[in-house]
Amino acid sequence: MKLRHLPPRAATGLVILNSGLGKRHADDDTAAALHGMAKTTYPFLARIPPKTFVRMLSATEIALGTALLLPVVPTLVAAGGLTAFSAGLVGLYLRTPGMRQKGGLRPTEQGIALVKDVWMLGSGLGMLVDETLAEEDGRRLR
Repeated sequence: MKLRHLPPRAATGLVILNSGLGKRHADDDTAAALHGMAKTTYPFLARIPPKTFVRMLSATEIALGTALLLPVVPTLVAAGGLTAFSAGLVGLYLRTPGMRQKGGLRPTEQGIALVKDVWMLGSGLGMLVDETLAEEDGRRLR
């Protein structure tokens, strides 16, 4: 792991791990609320029961957060997971009614919590670009 990847991996890893740990024992109301928002944006999730959805989300967040924090996990792998996960969150922001002001990307008061996830997408993409360019530079040197 490159030293410059440590800050985004640590910041995103800690936030995601904490979120996953917080959802481990979600009550029925919390599960229903999280599932309701997710299935509105991603209708295929309606087939999954709310408690199962939240258990899966929690496990995913714990696994991703841990992967980001462990230096033995290659940055390309960790950043790929972060980018995919955060793209889904940004998709929630973009596709969920009431999150954005009409006719633009600016968040409503309800959308502020989700629009903040764009920093994770930027971190993941930045690390992916850095790793991809490093691979290309390595091939040129051979």
